[in-house]
Amino acid sequence: MDFRLSRDQEDLRRGVRELLAGRFGREALRAAVDGAADGGGALDRGLWKELGEAGFFALRLPEERGGVGLGLPEAVLVFEEAGRALVPGPLVATHLAAGPVPGAAEGRAVVTGVSSEGLVPWLDAADVVLGPAGDAVPVRSVDPLTPLHRVPGTGGAEVREAALLTAAEQVGTAAWCTDAAVEHARRREQFGQPIGEFQAVKHLCAGMLVRTELARAAVWAAAVTADPVEIAGAKLLADEAAVANARDCLQVHGGMGFTWEADVHLHLKRAWVRAALVLPGARAAEEVAAAL
Repeated sequence: MDFRLSRDQEDLRRGVRELLAGRFGREALRAAVDGAADGGGALDRGLWKELGEAGFFALRLPEERGGVGLGLPEAVLVFEEAGRALVPGPLVATHLAAGPVPGAAEGRAVVTGVSSEGLVPWLDAADVVLGPAGDAVPVRSVDPLTPLHRVPGTGGAEVREAALLTAAEQVGTAAWCTDAAVEHARRREQFGQPIGEFQAVKHLCAGMLVRTELARAAVWAAAVTADPVEIAGAKLLADEAAVANARDCLQVHGGMGFTWEADVHLHLKRAWVRAALVLPGARAAEEVAAAL
């Protein structure tokens, strides 16, 4: 299987990264975090509409229905970039609802859903909720940019594509943490030399790169085959890469990495939430084990 991206896929990934860097760069991210901390944190409808206009949600809709006409492999590239940028909001649910839910493809409607764990992200901001969300109660979320509600009962049915796209977002976090750790290790000096010269830091950064590339390969492969077991395995690897890389990135940054001003903790918290929302590790491991 050839995992080299085509020119069109490279252009797609680059275009999405540039769009998000320009529209949801660090200043916008920190403004959203500060707003959430002050009790605000409402979803940016302007950004949502711009994503819709760029084809983010309609990426896999056929062209005759107003979509872009691409496939799942292209979608995981786009969602990896969204994960890297920490774009807030129910991106996966709205993407999956493009077509069936009027306005979702264009970014005019915000769609969320009840996860199999009985959690509903961004309930207050959503126009449409997929699944029973009666008597939902707000719960404390570790990630300030992912407000959560809990629904009594077992929650909604699991969607394999949702698990895969969430795994792609996890790969984005794993990659961001790797890049951030390497960049900091090159700049930060101790004892007259960059900390990246120390063997312990080298090992941390090398381990982060290995986890990222392994998870990325698994996610890309699952996007090609759409096999449920491969999706479960990809989600396992992506969750591990995102959480472990965020932890190691904190270690490389040292004391400053634990401060509110640093962005590393935001990736760690989002990784925790993604890991719990869709196909959590225990269930993914059971599915993989059952297939062996």
